[in-house]
Amino acid sequence: MATVTFYEKPGCINNTRQKKLLVAAGHQVVALNLLTERWQPERLRPFFGKLSVRNWFNNSAPAIKQGEIEPENLTEQEALALMVNFPLLIRRPLMQVGDHLMAGFDQYEVDNWIGLKETTSYQDMTSCPRALAQSSCCGHE
Repeated sequence: MATVTFYEKPGCINNTRQKKLLVAAGHQVVALNLLTERWQPERLRPFFGKLSVRNWFNNSAPAIKQGEIEPENLTEQEALALMVNFPLLIRRPLMQVGDHLMAGFDQYEVDNWIGLKETTSYQDMTSCPRALAQSSCCGHE
């Protein structure tokens, strides 16, 4: 099994669920605080691979939900500069296993990458359940 370096927002319901899924599959999870990590553009960029800039962002971040930041109108350099200064904007989790990096938690992709315990169904593990219920969300803090 793999050792997964897992950059999260402590207290995020989905990050907690994602870590439990990884541990249940036999992986070791090393959780680090995404918000206090000292990010640099050249270190952060590889996590996003071939994703479009729009998909680099945490859609639950207040600045995005309120329309203050429109990710689809940003260059890579502008997006990275914003994320370095405001890590809450970063799509989470960021994960690393060896040299392989990933942003977000798509169960199909994670299963194909490192394997997950057999599940009968795949769940939405990226949308904040609190936001869907119209209450305050871990992504808003």
